[in-house]
Amino acid sequence: MKDLVNFLQSDEIEKSDIYVHLKCGVSEALMLQFLAQRYMQGQDDVLVLELLQELYNTQEYEYLEHLSELKNLLELGWIHQQSFTPMKISEVTPLELLNTAVGLTPSFLRLLQEGTLDSDLPDIKPYADHLEYLQDQFFRIELYQKMSVIRQNVHEHSLGIDRLQSKLKLLEKRIEERVEQTSENLVLDKFFKQKKMSNLEQVIFIALLREEYSATDASLREMNALIDLISLDDYERIKNRSLLEDGSNLISNEIIDYEEMLNPFGGISRSFYIVDEVLQSIIHPQKTKKVTRLKLNALIEEQDIFELVESDTSLDDVVLNEKTRETLNNLMQQVDKEVVARLVKWGVKEKKSGIDARIIFYGAAGTGKTMTAYSLAKSLKRQVLAFDCSKILSMYVGESEKNVRKIFDTFYDLSEKSKTEPILLLNEADQFLGARSSGTITGADQMHNQMQNIFLEQIENFRGMLIATTNLLENIDKAFSRRFNYKIEFQKPNEAQRRELWKKMLPAEAPYEDGFDSAKLAKYSLTGGQINLIVKNTAYKVAVQSEPLFTIQDFIDEINREKDANFDSEKSMGFLA
Repeated sequence: MKDLVNFLQSDEIEKSDIYVHLKCGVSEALMLQFLAQRYMQGQDDVLVLELLQELYNTQEYEYLEHLSELKNLLELGWIHQQSFTPMKISEVTPLELLNTAVGLTPSFLRLLQEGTLDSDLPDIKPYADHLEYLQDQFFRIELYQKMSVIRQNVHEHSLGIDRLQSKLKLLEKRIEERVEQTSENLVLDKFFKQKKMSNLEQVIFIALLREEYSATDASLREMNALIDLISLDDYERIKNRSLLEDGSNLISNEIIDYEEMLNPFGGISRSFYIVDEVLQSIIHPQKTKKVTRLKLNALIEEQDIFELVESDTSLDDVVLNEKTRETLNNLMQQVDKEVVARLVKWGVKEKKSGIDARIIFYGAAGTGKTMTAYSLAKSLKRQVLAFDCSKILSMYVGESEKNVRKIFDTFYDLSEKSKTEPILLLNEADQFLGARSSGTITGADQMHNQMQNIFLEQIENFRGMLIATTNLLENIDKAFSRRFNYKIEFQKPNEAQRRELWKKMLPAEAPYEDGFDSAKLAKYSLTGGQINLIVKNTAYKVAVQSEPLFTIQDFIDEINREKDANFDSEKSMGFLA
């Protein structure tokens, strides 16, 4: 503590032993001395105005000239701002600091205590094992994180950054030298060399690995956080994005992968993670048996219940009623990882559980319920296991109780084996969801009621995301209705939406008559499914002509034919934007 006492009592601050480490002028050093004296009296922070008026002449506001010196101390990292609205120091004008409070940083307090900020690293010696090597690598990430925090709050060339960069270089050199002396097989180092990973790619990988070990709130998994970790300035941020884009070494070689989620502000965020097989080989290097994640498309061939669907369209591609889109966007926000983390913190949701949502899409046939379910899965980066509920009675007569349970048991089994979270889609779920029979009932009614009771039980306890589609919400049994988190209506498109649908669905390369205007077709009240089918039927009709040409009348004839044929009874189809 000799250096501390010397600094506190010194009348000539520039002669104190600590002064040489400060890299600042005498005036700034006197401010630090004043703050240190107050700190020793039990005062953690001091108003800037009070500090300047104590040290400098208050006449003619002379003390204001020293505000820039105080800002320099903030940039050097010796003091920090005690403010309810912290600002990036490099963007703050000196005058903005006048009525704020400042205090000494942990770095300066350590300098006072130890007389130096240089910490001796341990002697160079071989690594005893893989975990000791990981410990150094995680410390390396900690230094990167500290530099990232400083860059976001103070000037990039501050003493704090320089000091940490120097410490990081020493650590990385020490890791390299210890690896050379180590005869023990270091799995992570061997992996880096096999995959020919650059230094920045290694930092990204170690940061994600550290998240796995520490089981934190995934603060370093987000794309921008990882880019900030390895970038010194805006130019490097732009340049380093390529390390996390599709086609990069880390992603194309299946070293890491990501999930895309709609964040609460309407944008898409990427959350990265280490691919399971790679992670297991690093965390459990002694295990020779590989942890395999079976693909759903391979597993699906072993059963006859579900159809596996991977959509090519996202929600951005679907034409929807504005209210329906608003509800879906709200749903997307509520399944965002940050929102889920809040629910876990509040005790509303279990920490280990995934996303739980039970949703009903209801509306007339052809309004896009099924297509939207597929597109929602694409936006959530999920696959879909689809079951056609219209087949349930023909498939399971006499064994309803056993086989309705089998639907859900098979879904959970496929999810577990593939280590994924697919969406369960129950198409045309009216058979399950309709009101149960009461009063005098037949044997068939009893079987149907029993099947529905089991289905009700499965819905109540469902784990994951389930979407059921139905044409008429009013026919749904109230017991079922209460168990769905979301009931989302699909309305028939208005004229503006129909105009958009016609433009999208009409063949782009086809020949059209002069003056062809699809807006005329949009005046007919049709669903997206109807427009889709009319376009196809008209195309078949025109294609057989010796000189094919699409006319407005061709489409009108097909529209009238389908309307006369009670087209509304046709099976629901999705439609694209």
